[in-house]
Formats: sequence, C-alpha cells, structure tokens
Amino acid sequence: MALNPSPFPTAAVIREVGLRDGLQSIRQVLPTEKKLEWIREAHAAGQREIEVGSFVPAKLLPQLADTAELVAYAKTLPGLFVSVLVPNLKGAERAIETGADLLLVPLSASHAHSLANLRKTPDEVVAEVARIRVARDAAGSKTLIEGGIGTAFGCTLQGRVEPSEVLRCMQALLDAGADRVSIADTVGYADPRGVRELFEQAERIAGDRFWCGHFHDTRGLALANVYAALETGVVRFDATLAGIGGCPHAPGASGNASTEDLAFMLESMGLATGIDIPRLLALRAKVAGWLQGEALHGTLWCAGLPKTFPTHDTALAA
Repeated sequence: MALNPSPFPTAAVIREVGLRDGLQSIRQVLPTEKKLEWIREAHAAGQREIEVGSFVPAKLLPQLADTAELVAYAKTLPGLFVSVLVPNLKGAERAIETGADLLLVPLSASHAHSLANLRKTPDEVVAEVARIRVARDAAGSKTLIEGGIGTAFGCTLQGRVEPSEVLRCMQALLDAGADRVSIADTVGYADPRGVRELFEQAERIAGDRFWCGHFHDTRGLALANVYAALETGVVRFDATLAGIGGCPHAPGASGNASTEDLAFMLESMGLATGIDIPRLLALRAKVAGWLQGEALHGTLWCAGLPKTFPTHDTALAA
C-alpha cells in the first residue's frame, strides 16, 4: 500500500552555521572584520538566521573569541535571527547579556561522545539546561533555548546509538525547559530512511518545538537526508557556506551540508528560501579567498546555476 505523506512544504529556512561550526574546525583565525562582512553579505543575500559564534573560553577556541562583538553587529541587521552555541551556564549567561535571539546547548546522545566532547554525560547536560532556563527566566530575557541532540544516528566512538536514547534525551530536554529541540548527524552516519523514521518519532514528542535538522556530508548523504526530513514536515536546516566544518571525532569528515548546494536544491524543488543564490555564490568566492589552504566543499560553485534556473534577475526581467 502506498504511503500518504504529509503535504510537502512550500518554504524552508537555512540557518547558516559556518561562522561557528565551520570556523571552529579550521586552523585559521578569521579576522573580526571579515566575519562582520560575512554576516553583512549573508544578510544581503537573503539569509535570515545565522549562528554567529559560541561563548566558550577563548583559550580553547580562539577562532570564536569575538562572538559578543558579532552578536552586537548582527542584531543591528533588520529581520536577522541571531543564535549562538553555549556549552554551559556561564556561556548562556553571556548569550543572554548580549541579547542573542537563541542559544543552543549541544547534547550528545552517545555517552562516549558526550564525555569526550563535553566532559559531561547526557543527563548532566540536561541538568545544565534546567539551570540555564532558571537563569534565563530570572533575567526576564526573551532568548530562546534550543537543545541540540548530536550523534543521533551513531557515533565513531561508541558505535550504535539507540533511537530510544535520542528520544529519551529529547523528552528530557523539553522537560528541563528547552523551548526548542533539534537533531544532528554529527559524524555522518545517517541515511534517508533512518532520518525519516527518527524524525517522525521526534515530531510526535516535540511537535512544532522540533526546530531543526543538522546534517554532515561525511558520506555524501547530507542533501538526501534533508529531503527525507522534508518529507516529515521539518523545514529548518543548518548548513555552512562552502560546506566547511566537521567533527574532531569523525576521521575523514568532509564537512557540513553546503549552504549554496542546499539552497539550490530547495529552490529547484519549488521551496522558497528567500536566498539570492548568485549573491550567495559571490559571498562563497569571497570566503574561499579568505580561507585559502582550507578544505572547502560543495558542487554548485564549480558547475554554476543551470540556464533553466530562475534567478532573481531573470524573474525581474519576466
């Protein structure tokens, strides 16, 4: 019997995470003025959700030491939803002070990855989210709290991660006070069938609080996994310009879903993203010049847009 899927979305949101997930994974420390230009040009290209950095100790990640300055600038751009990643209460307090629209607390469903990456068990992360919620509410802040569940499809350290553990962590995060939850394929183990099955279960738990899918392209399946997620009704996805980034615990990882490739796929399928892709490709070329010597990914930049693709210019001409 044929399945009767829910109506396919007509629009989708790409949250740019290259300034955090991408830059934290490379050797270079990009100057603040270049990051500000990146944010400005991404906004001009139509991107309306950007994760600009992370509040972690500068000695651990000097690439992200200027996050407060980036938040302050990004908040001046009209209609831009500004998010940051925080590993703990101290980082969350800084995010709240800066007025970030959303703070994301990462939780690894893999116990081994959680201890290696965060030095906390998943349940200890949940307890930290509860403390963050108390601090947020006490401050009278409107900053949203997102619990991001990583290694949701498997782990290079632990191997299999049971879907039941992912869903348990999701419920625990919601019970602890997270406003939103998301699921990440941190090490590139996901496949479309697994994504569809897990996301359907996650939506039954979280409903519209299930906020985002985050897919790495380690084995070339990031866009296929996005498609599977779309079939379940999820419409927000993380991506990085030029596909930069990865995970230190995923040997051979090729980075995240490429923002420009994802935008092209979505727009080609008739899903509105609000993104001017030629302008986004121009920004990619600029960022590639800044990151010479670093591994960049994606395919649209190489082949270009097909002649049949309706760009903003052709739409205006019509």
